[in-house]
Amino acid sequence: MARLLYTLLRKIRVLGFWCAVYACCALCACLALLRLCWKALASPCETFRWRVRESAPACLGDTSLGTHCYVKIKESGLRFHYVAAGERGKPLMLFLHGFPEFWYSWRHQLREFKSEFRVVAVDMRGYGESDQPTFADSYRIDHLVADVKDIVECLGYNRCFLVGHDWGGFIAWLFAVHYPEMVTKLIVLNCPHPSVFADYTPRHPSQLLKSSYMFLFQLPRLPELLFSIHDFKALKTLFTSSRTGIGRKGSGLTKEDLEAYLYYYSQPGALTGPLNYYRNIFSAPPLRQQDVKCPVLLLWGERDAFLEQEMAELCRLYIKGHFRLNIISGASHWLQQDQPDIVNTLMWTFLKEGEGRLNYRLPLS
Repeated sequence: MARLLYTLLRKIRVLGFWCAVYACCALCACLALLRLCWKALASPCETFRWRVRESAPACLGDTSLGTHCYVKIKESGLRFHYVAAGERGKPLMLFLHGFPEFWYSWRHQLREFKSEFRVVAVDMRGYGESDQPTFADSYRIDHLVADVKDIVECLGYNRCFLVGHDWGGFIAWLFAVHYPEMVTKLIVLNCPHPSVFADYTPRHPSQLLKSSYMFLFQLPRLPELLFSIHDFKALKTLFTSSRTGIGRKGSGLTKEDLEAYLYYYSQPGALTGPLNYYRNIFSAPPLRQQDVKCPVLLLWGERDAFLEQEMAELCRLYIKGHFRLNIISGASHWLQQDQPDIVNTLMWTFLKEGEGRLNYRLPLS
């Protein structure tokens, strides 16, 4: 009888959870549609105007950033694009970008760390020049974590120094949890441990409000349209506005940098893969194992418009090894692009700790 009651309560909780998710989706959709209708009535020609960028800006071919390469994963059959620099025999430092970014967001770090590492910035599944599976189910969390393992091994390594920002940070946390033997040190920028985010958000309405875009992104087609209208104005705003964009004290994006983003995201279908990450986030099962055993550096921009700073300190609960947290004053969510000099300095400090363990080679024999 007790087991039956427990099962019934569990099903009711699950039903309540999905009812809440879909109710939030409906609310966000209504608000977005009202806004879209208002803009369309005010200036229909401008609203539904966007253009595909035909030519890549010169910065994407900058040889100081590294060499453009491709690797095909046998398990999934997907081909991944990455940019690599540094000698092949040196330890692997793998960079995982966030949304809506691509390998180029790590340009400052590729130049900085290639002297001592084999640095690799990958276009993640669905992004940039990597393959873009059609079905939303192809972007389940377990697939994204498995991609990292397969990429590391295909590059000829069995361990790496793993660096992730935003969605890349989310996957980096999970990879360190599930494959601790493959992570020498973990560096995460502006992304809490998944368990911290899952526990914190429902109990803090302010963070729930900041995460409301996740509900909007569950919908088909509408988010892609909203990002495209006004010639990708929403994308430009994310990186340049005073509220969400790169801070005034930061390095800023040049016009060419911004054009690099517009070049990739203006291609037909380029927005769907990145948005599919969010369309699977509520289906991710709770973590059975949550602890991170490797040393962790967590860097956090104080002006992050999407994630509350209180979550950064809570990550300590799930880290069993050395943990260093640095809050960077005046920095935005786009930390590695906003304050590259400070980020690189803090990364070097963390990497040099226990330097005797740093200079061993990682490639598989």
